Amino acid sequence: MKIKKDDMVVVVSGRDNYKNSKEWLDDKKVTAHKVLVAEPKTGKVIVEGVNVATKHQKPQGQGKEGGIIKVETPIYASKVMLYCPKCKKGVRVGYKVADGKKTRVCKKCGAEI
Repeated sequence: MKIKKDDMVVVVSGRDNYKNSKEWLDDKKVTAHKVLVAEPKTGKVIVEGVNVATKHQKPQGQGKEGGIIKVETPIYASKVMLYCPKCKKGVRVGYKVADGKKTRVCKKCGAEI
């Protein structure tokens, strides 16, 4: 999986994709979101503000409140693309080995991510 924790990604598929956002409709800007958790075994990621579900939670112990809370749920990693700050859009990822270090690079412009 080419996406890691704390990466900025663009959602390309589903109800939360960038073409459904108000910013994109107004001035064609791509909205990038932060990856909170990456799960390579299942091939899923949890992205901040994407695929939000409501959860009814009971009070957990004395003095704690219950209620309806909002929780980000996992989506497949194939539904997101890594965000390139130079291109300002979602791009495919390539790898480059320099001085024994493997780094991720943008396939479009060649910038390190």
